[in-house]
Amino acid sequence: MFTTVNEALKNALGPLGPFIVVGLLGVLLILIALPTMLRKQRDRFSELKEQTRPAGATDKKLRRATGRGEKLERYAHFLEPQKAEELSAVRLRLLRAGYPEKSSVRVFHAAKLVLGVGFLVLGVIYTLVQSATTEMSTQSMILYTLMPAAIGYYLPQYWVTKRVAKRQTEIIQGFPDALDMMLVCVEAGQSLDQSIIRVGRESRAGYPALADEFDMVANEVKAGKERVQVLKDMAERVGVPDVASFVTTLVQSATFGTSVAEALRVYSADMRDKRVMRAEEKANILPTKLTLGTMLFTVPPLMIILIGPSVYGIAQMLGGGAVGGP
Repeated sequence: MFTTVNEALKNALGPLGPFIVVGLLGVLLILIALPTMLRKQRDRFSELKEQTRPAGATDKKLRRATGRGEKLERYAHFLEPQKAEELSAVRLRLLRAGYPEKSSVRVFHAAKLVLGVGFLVLGVIYTLVQSATTEMSTQSMILYTLMPAAIGYYLPQYWVTKRVAKRQTEIIQGFPDALDMMLVCVEAGQSLDQSIIRVGRESRAGYPALADEFDMVANEVKAGKERVQVLKDMAERVGVPDVASFVTTLVQSATFGTSVAEALRVYSADMRDKRVMRAEEKANILPTKLTLGTMLFTVPPLMIILIGPSVYGIAQMLGGGAVGGP
């Protein structure tokens, strides 16, 4: 049945008949769904806030609307996930990637939409150009059209994943040094809040991601938020087990009234041991990784050197025997 429909479309619309029909159906579905997506639900609280807003507040709102995220405010109801769990998961992932802005979720989904549609247009143009010069099957046209769209749609997600991994690696590498510096500051007589500010300032040159996290903790504490909750938010925001254990140590020290310096000294020594263990683990893995390269680049030349003369002699002997025979 599929072959019959395909042949009928080719006979009626030419070689690109199936592709044209699929494109028209896609455009029709977009036009049908677009009014529903753009229809914004009435928000009673926003209307009441607009009624009670002072006269000068409207101008401030208009000035704020010139930002990148504010321009997408009108499309927020379909650029953001409607379920609270999905929205929280995406926002946490973007926080771990280093995008703490309020509009980061909106910009992320807008980038996926724009890149997906843009790469789809490029795929359509490429398919039309190729089909005009060479004969292409329907499967090839669909593949060359939809593959770029899929790549463009998942490209922001791949970028965020790489950013999360890079940022977590940077935090893991710089955390033992930050703990040593924090221990020195606490033992010198500074409070924990002052130590966090100093560590964030000193870590900026080598580990900017870790410095950003400490600065955010210091700013939230200055704003009046409870320190225990701020530290727990930091552990959840970073997503690194070492930081979570550090936060648990500080929370228990504050709960039971033990010395913060003593807790930092013990945990700092533990972090130094972990860093040495990570270095030893990488050193032990290195010979295994070099085995494949050794086999590829060392064994074949060695075999040629050792067995090559013998193989050449046997070939010469067999060739001479064949010539000297009957």
